[in-house]
Amino acid sequence: MTRLTLRHYVLLALCAFLIFLPGRATLPPLDRDEPRYMEASAQMLRSGNFIDVRFQDRPRYLQPAGIYWLEAASVAATGTLRQKAAWAYRIPSLLAVTGAVVLTAWIGAMLFGPASGLLAAGLLAVSVLMTAEGRMATIDTTLLLVVLLAETGLLRAYLDRERDRPTPLSAALLYWTALGAGLMLKGPVVLIPGFGTPLALALVERRTEWWRRLRPSWGWALMLAIVLPWCIAIGIVSHGDFFSRAVGTNFLGKVASGQQAHGLPPGYHLAVFAIAFWPGSIFAAMALPFVWTRRRLPSVRFLLCWIVPHWLVFEAIATKLPHYVLPTYPAIALLTAAAIMTMPDRWSWPASRWGRGVLAAYGTLWFAVGVVLCLAGPALLWRLEHVIDPAALIVPAGALPLMGVALWLLLRGEALRAVMSAIAAAVIIHVGLFLTVIPKLQTIWLSPRLAALVDDYRPCPDTVVASPSFSEPSLVFLVGQNTALVGPVAAADLLRDNRACGLALVDRRDEPAFRARLRQNGLDAVEFGRVAGLNYSTGKRLDIGLFAPSSP
Repeated sequence: MTRLTLRHYVLLALCAFLIFLPGRATLPPLDRDEPRYMEASAQMLRSGNFIDVRFQDRPRYLQPAGIYWLEAASVAATGTLRQKAAWAYRIPSLLAVTGAVVLTAWIGAMLFGPASGLLAAGLLAVSVLMTAEGRMATIDTTLLLVVLLAETGLLRAYLDRERDRPTPLSAALLYWTALGAGLMLKGPVVLIPGFGTPLALALVERRTEWWRRLRPSWGWALMLAIVLPWCIAIGIVSHGDFFSRAVGTNFLGKVASGQQAHGLPPGYHLAVFAIAFWPGSIFAAMALPFVWTRRRLPSVRFLLCWIVPHWLVFEAIATKLPHYVLPTYPAIALLTAAAIMTMPDRWSWPASRWGRGVLAAYGTLWFAVGVVLCLAGPALLWRLEHVIDPAALIVPAGALPLMGVALWLLLRGEALRAVMSAIAAAVIIHVGLFLTVIPKLQTIWLSPRLAALVDDYRPCPDTVVASPSFSEPSLVFLVGQNTALVGPVAAADLLRDNRACGLALVDRRDEPAFRARLRQNGLDAVEFGRVAGLNYSTGKRLDIGLFAPSSP
């Protein structure tokens, strides 16, 4: 194959689409971030207010409105607002992850050849972090696509300098438009890779003349023109509160201190890389000698300047979550694929004893992660549901042999065949888990079962539901905006004030306080049903009853 044609890219897009499709409709809203995005987008549609983003009656001033516009548009286009269908809110992430895989292949084909491009796309598509983020209605895969578009514009200008040819206007338009779209999605976060890459190249090369190929004299104005109208509008509506919260509290606050119990030391992202980039993590480790010896090649240098600034920034800030470094994964996949395609048929282990020991230890960890993922589905069904599902056993039956083959090929030094076997195992694992396991884990899906119970006994269209024992955002999305996440005493007061249209969801541990307050209010409670299960966000077992007020 000498080049990738349109047919190849269409087939790759179809494959990526099909890999990320399973689980999109059957997976309930995943606490805690995803249902907050969903509910805020739904409220945007119901209220008609597309400027001031809110979750219930509270402003959601974390980032601009771009992602909510995309989700609201997909829900409006599918007509699923009343049905509360989670899959409709996940359409932007599905399209974004498909586009990111295709664009990674295109960049790889341009830098290292078509085979490297396809292999890099495969490594990115089946990585654990991409598999998780690509199925949720959150911001991360759409931000990833925007970063890829910006890096594509940068790369075109950079390579045109190397080849001494003019850079088309389209490259500059792509770069600055992508940065503007990124600002509308995540605010200044997009500037870390967007400006970090050219700044790193300038420091390494000590030359910046190629930067003028991107027309910065007017490009910054195009970038700001995309985000400024909304910024002005939200500044007026919120009286400046959006900027103090989004920039001062959310963005700068994460730099100084770990928010939401996510404060971790530097090195966290490197430590979780073995899992987050699995199955490509061992091959990325094997690629390090290739990267080091070829670090001065323009293609390798560009990718390193894409990865290193972004990675260092997010290792340095106090708040850490695995998806913060997701924008570097396409570049890592590209370098890994290029290294594998240049390895001889019989790849040799490091010459030094310590190098062999380190790589062997990392390989052992990599294989252990693969085995755990292979067995996770049947193990979870047995542990949580106490069932052995024949369909779920297909995953280890298909993936474990492929993992064994991948390990055997690695030990033989056949890296290319090993990575193909590992990718095949990953596809079976990911697709199998979302098709045969996750929909059947009823114990952890409390919100859908509680919402169904409420719907069975809802006395009024605008029923107010108090939930003192289970306060996850998914419940708000599925039950309705009128869900009150309050304590047991406040829940009893809410029933007192809403005798005709009030319900309460109360765990057994909170029932004594709830019933005592009801008696003080001159009321009793009638129980309609119960739902028991595990709140996976807190690890607590719950036994929740649905109550309505009644006369004693």
